[in-house]
Amino acid sequence: MKNVLIIGTGTIGEPLIGLFADFKEKLGVEVFFHKRTPLVDEVAKVDSLIARGANLVVDSKRVEEFQALGHEPVLNYEAALKLCDIIIDCTPAGNAAKKEHYLPLSEKYKSKCFIAQGSEKGFGMPYAYGINDDALLREKPQFVQVVSCNTHNIASLIKTFCPTITDLYCGDFTCIRRANDISQEGNFISSPAVGGHSKNSFGTHHAKDAYDLFATMYEHPNLFSSAMKTNTQYMHTIRFNIQIRKYATEKDIFDKLESNKFIALTHKTLANRVFSFGRDHGYYGRIFNQTVVVEPTISVSRTNGTTQIAGFCFTPQDGNSLLSSVAAAMYKIHGDKYKEYMNLFDDYLFKRI
Repeated sequence: MKNVLIIGTGTIGEPLIGLFADFKEKLGVEVFFHKRTPLVDEVAKVDSLIARGANLVVDSKRVEEFQALGHEPVLNYEAALKLCDIIIDCTPAGNAAKKEHYLPLSEKYKSKCFIAQGSEKGFGMPYAYGINDDALLREKPQFVQVVSCNTHNIASLIKTFCPTITDLYCGDFTCIRRANDISQEGNFISSPAVGGHSKNSFGTHHAKDAYDLFATMYEHPNLFSSAMKTNTQYMHTIRFNIQIRKYATEKDIFDKLESNKFIALTHKTLANRVFSFGRDHGYYGRIFNQTVVVEPTISVSRTNGTTQIAGFCFTPQDGNSLLSSVAAAMYKIHGDKYKEYMNLFDDYLFKRI
């Protein structure tokens, strides 16, 4: 039995804690979670996570404040860092924590693994479950950065249409992002807001992040992206245009989409209907697929020996990155057998929505 510490109880941290807790016996882990701030309006959330089998960890100086809310922490933060084999940081301060806490620990405890989320660029080797597992097996990184939800989406499309990256001529993506998560209070916007192209030949960081992910496999795709935010809380949407160097029919393309277990197909064209399906039928309301491709929007055309595939797809937000965090932890714990443990979640991947 190995110990996993999840830091943060926000949009990614909360469902990840619950996921590990629900499957802890089958995954072979004991689950700890760190909450920094005691909040009266989040008492129910903490109680629920504890009831599901997770152990509360708090800063030493906040113990009495948590006890006043009715919680009983089992460890302080420093003790949990030393005890746990896997530390998964789900906060926007992963790189700062790496410098202050994780690097000193990594030098003393070589067997520990540290995992951060998509916003923490440079934290460690970029990783997405089902995309660059070969790099994970080869590099055996102590620090891993699980890439963002939109990077999962873009990479999944590329790998599906181009199992060999040399088959890709170019890929262009417009990321139409939700304003904020339904659980968040701030940052909502009143109207669509377009973004600039600050990443030179890549446009926005979305293409650059996907490029960096493939670079871990010594592959260097030609990618470009744009981004905008819309005044919705439902889902991100991506408009993609991928050109491959092979002749392919519409049937070929749909066969590729249907054969990838990480891709769901849908005839629904409204994000709220896809989101609602996930709420009603997903694991605790999540869609774990890396992308939901909208079938009626797919256009396949051929010219001069190349094939162009264009269409729209929805990004399941934190759902797709949750499995990558679990996969990275399972690899560190179970080695080459980690995919056997990840098969537990195949039943929660949809073929159609």
